[in-house]
Amino acid sequence: MKLFSTNTHHVPADLHSITAIQHEVAPELGGMTQTQIDKIWHSVESLYRTGNHPMISMCLRRHGQILLNRSLGYSRIDVQHKKSEQVQDQHHVIATPDTPVCLFSASKIVNAMLVHLLNEQGKINLLDPVSHYIPEFAANGKRRATIFHLLSHRGGIPKIETEVTPELLFDREQILQHLYAAKPISRAGSQLSYHAVTAGYILGELVERVSGQDIREFLHEHIEKPMGMPFFNYGLKAEYRDQAALNYPTGIHPKLGTDLYLNRVLGGGLQLAVDVTNDTRFMDTVCPAGNIYTSAEQANRFFEMLLNGGRYQGKKILSPETVFRATLPTSNVTIDRSLLAPMRYALGPMLGSNPIGIFGPNTGQAFGHLGFSNILCWADPERDISISFLNTGKSVVGTHLPALANVLYQISKQCPKIPKEQRRSLFGSDQMESNIV
Repeated sequence: MKLFSTNTHHVPADLHSITAIQHEVAPELGGMTQTQIDKIWHSVESLYRTGNHPMISMCLRRHGQILLNRSLGYSRIDVQHKKSEQVQDQHHVIATPDTPVCLFSASKIVNAMLVHLLNEQGKINLLDPVSHYIPEFAANGKRRATIFHLLSHRGGIPKIETEVTPELLFDREQILQHLYAAKPISRAGSQLSYHAVTAGYILGELVERVSGQDIREFLHEHIEKPMGMPFFNYGLKAEYRDQAALNYPTGIHPKLGTDLYLNRVLGGGLQLAVDVTNDTRFMDTVCPAGNIYTSAEQANRFFEMLLNGGRYQGKKILSPETVFRATLPTSNVTIDRSLLAPMRYALGPMLGSNPIGIFGPNTGQAFGHLGFSNILCWADPERDISISFLNTGKSVVGTHLPALANVLYQISKQCPKIPKEQRRSLFGSDQMESNIV
């Protein structure tokens, strides 16, 4: 990356040549107009034209209907030709809506729902200390840290306190040993501090010890298989790896502030995150907080299931009570000491806010998660929408930020809130309230 550059890729004049569409229905079936859909998509195209994302894929459901399911750009770029004025297919691989993409931290909500499923099955209690199930975790003052604390980013272990290298991130057992021995930076429950990868490893180990299954098998049995998803799991099966989108460092050079911030949050810089996720060893391992690979539609399918009270196409995946419990706010908007930003969390999901939140304006009942760095997956009961917005340019600070804000604005504006009496009975019961600001 050049130090004084926007570090963007070449964007062809004709975006239709690198756009693919699948399985969309008429907007009217989702209570929208073609004009509304076009305004949302045009905002996505404007974001793509900033050159910060080689690939964007997006799926939007409203009233349970797929109104947008599109990809734009390239899943893989020949870096020798990435700014070529004459882009040739032999140098760049055009993406499709089925292209697997790493969800990064949007994986956290999936991991959290596996923990909630164990609670639904009566195998754990969310208020139990983690050490009740993983005795090694009690070391150095962590005995009172509960499952609730880890799910809500209040566990006191926000990052791995050692040098983070690719080799460490490929060795799940070594990371667990570091976390068992770690001394918390604050008393459990006392401080909101985003746990970028740490809580995920401990919660993943909890799933395996309590269920008696490999976490990949547990996810496959309870979510991936019953929901008919070819790939929605930690890592990626060998047969899909040549189709997977690669990630690229874009935006203002990370040495100009971004790396300092990412080291605070992740324990490593931008290039480390990109290099690790493009390595097939990362697709072999399990990083519960960060390496689910899937397509935009399959990610969206998961959030549609949550929006529908845990049911998908008539199948019960989770109970309505479990979804309700998982999406309840654990606090008001609070400054997160890792992210250095105002955040609002539930027990696994990030939550939207009014008048503005991470999922756009007036999204006080929305729940979902961000993924490094501009991946957004969420559901909004007030609008009856589920969204997955995946991309492969790892810009943190760049020329894309106003355009990204406009995408969120257009989604909120063009998908207006539905009168309460006309909404689906979300969470399975008219008596059960959705999360309240």
